[in-house]
Amino acid sequence: MTDDQVRVEASIRFLSAEGGGRSSPLFGGTSYRPNHNFFGPDDREMCMGFIELPEGQQVAPGETIQTQMTLWIYPAVKPELNVGRQWRIQEGGKLVAVGTIIKVLDSVA
Repeated sequence: MTDDQVRVEASIRFLSAEGGGRSSPLFGGTSYRPNHNFFGPDDREMCMGFIELPEGQQVAPGETIQTQMTLWIYPAVKPELNVGRQWRIQEGGKLVAVGTIIKVLDSVA
């Protein structure tokens, strides 16, 4: 993986605890850097990404948010970064959310 970065605006739908997602909320002002998987549940080459939450914001399992985030990507991911593209957000191998790109904020040329 390279250290290429891209910023996107995304809708992120967190799975409920009953649906296999996180059992605790996220809190703004802390670093949340789950794995981002663009190529399916069996893919082992994932991107690192930082989901930005404002100080004081809390996101409970089962909620959907719209936020800006930074992804550290490798070359095979660049063509995948298009408006409407969905991807898996994982903690290790566990699916915790699904992201959808709303807008690419940086060039991925």
